Order: sequence, then structure tokens, then C-alpha cells
Amino acid sequence: MIAWPNETDERRAGFNLDVPPNGYAWWYVDAISDDGSEGLTIIAFIGSVFSPYYAFARRGAAADPLNHCALNVGLYHSAGKRWTMTERARGRVARNLSSLLIGPSDLAWDGKALTININEVCAPIPGRIRGRVRVIPTTVTKQCFVLNEDGNHRWWPIAPRSRIEVTLDQPKLNWQGEAYIDTNAGDAPIETGFSHWEWARGALRDKTAILYEAERRDGSRLDLAVTFDAQGNMERFAQPPLMTLPRSGWKVSRSARSERDAKVLRTLEDTPFYARSMVATTLLGEPVTLVHESLSLDRFRMPIVQAMLPFRMPRRK
Repeated sequence: MIAWPNETDERRAGFNLDVPPNGYAWWYVDAISDDGSEGLTIIAFIGSVFSPYYAFARRGAAADPLNHCALNVGLYHSAGKRWTMTERARGRVARNLSSLLIGPSDLAWDGKALTININEVCAPIPGRIRGRVRVIPTTVTKQCFVLNEDGNHRWWPIAPRSRIEVTLDQPKLNWQGEAYIDTNAGDAPIETGFSHWEWARGALRDKTAILYEAERRDGSRLDLAVTFDAQGNMERFAQPPLMTLPRSGWKVSRSARSERDAKVLRTLEDTPFYARSMVATTLLGEPVTLVHESLSLDRFRMPIVQAMLPFRMPRRK
């Protein structure tokens, strides 16, 4: 994968990123089909931040992030949705600068596109997602962001404007659309740095808007509102008013920035600590559909929530 803009050592770059004990790294893709009917998210985790097994391993001592890896796929289509997030141990993980293998699935960067070969079993409802996804960035950005004062949580919007080609055998799906790629990395568990965050991105006419807001454990806030054009140029913009959205089915709070009313079009994922939604808003004078995430890390830490997670996140050695 592409190295972080400030990384020059290939032994610690791309998918070879140095992830310390108790730390994490993930590579994230989301996409919406050109006709708006299909959606997809893919997250490749080293040190799976939402893993109950990794959380348990950290209780007694420093835990090895490579022993807790997963490829999470969320597929949202007209016939329903499918979800996979099987955790794999170190022996089922291999990586180098440009490729990452997790169990039966893999990701590879060839300098022009990110190709993801998926072969995963769904949970908790049995099923399978198998096929290939190819993401072609319009450009690669050079801006990365430190998310807290200690500098141990970082975010890089690699390719805010991309195209995607989805070719799946199970279920049988073929579509193209607009897509987004980013990556996060941290040297400490994410729940130790933040209590809640809201993240959203949407494609405007000639740029992509990203909103990133979080409540840090020290009481301070992260507030980012940026756009990227097709050449990767970044501009900050003034945050519009915050609109309260209906809580999810699990009562996770949701809100979105908008110059006019905001409306939840569809709740894609609804869990005890996390909601992924499609939200209609207005930004910079344009109507835009956001891929929107709400995350309660206070909820995630609760013992009852940790006990629920293995039903959707099985572990295979």
C-alpha cells in the first residue's frame, strides 16, 4: 500500500506499517453505486480496534496486534445486506509493502489501484461474500492529520475521490460507482483516546467533503471540515450548524452538519456502540448524501457489549 506521506523506510511503510503492542492500523474503503442503489464498506484491520478478543488480551499485558487481524466487509444491496468480520491470528496473516493477506482474503496495491480479493463467511446470518473489488484513486493526497495532542492517533485520507469496480460471485453483483479510501493508525487502544466520534464524507459536484468530529478523553474536541478536489488539493471550510438526528435502534446518538435540514436516508449498520448511515445534508450550497458513522467508545467498553460482539465477530486461528 502507499506509504504515509512522512514515511521513508519501506520496512515500516504501506501494509508493513509498524504497529506497536496494543496499537492498531486500518485501511478503509466505502463506495456507492452510480445509481445510488448499492453500497459497500471494507475495512482491513491490524489490531482490530473493535475486537473483544484483542480487548481481553490487553487486560493483563501488552497484546500483539498481528494476532488480531480481520477483513470487515459490509454489503448493502437491493436484496438485503451481508456482513463479515472474522478475526485471524498471526499465523494467517502475511504482509509486505504493497500487499496484505488476512486468512482467505487479500489486498494489493499496484501503484494505480487497490485490488481486494474477498472470500469471507458472513456472521451471524450464514452466507458468503466472494469476489473482487478494484478501487482506482483519482489522486493520492499528501495531508495526514494527528487526532490528539499526544500524537498517538493519526488519520490519512488517502484517496477521497476514487472510482470502484465491484465484481462478486457471491452474491452475484456487478456495479461501478464513486469511492473513498483512508487509513487510521494508533499506538494505543482507540477507546483510551476518545469517548465518542462522528465521521462523514460525501461527494460534491467537483470535490469531496469530509467532516471529522470527536470528543477526546481529556475533554478537548477534534473538529475538522475539509474538502479535496480531483488534484488532491485540500481546503478547510467553516462547519455548518450541527443537526441532531434520530438515535439508532440501539440508541446510539447521531448528528450531522448541514446548512439546511438533515435526514437519515438509511441506517446501514446498527449495533450497541456504532451506527453507519446514509444521511442527506447540504454542504457548501450543494445537496449531498453522506456516508456517516457514529461511534460511542463508552458503550464499546461496557462488559455487556463486549460479551455480545463474538456473535458478529467470530475468531478463527
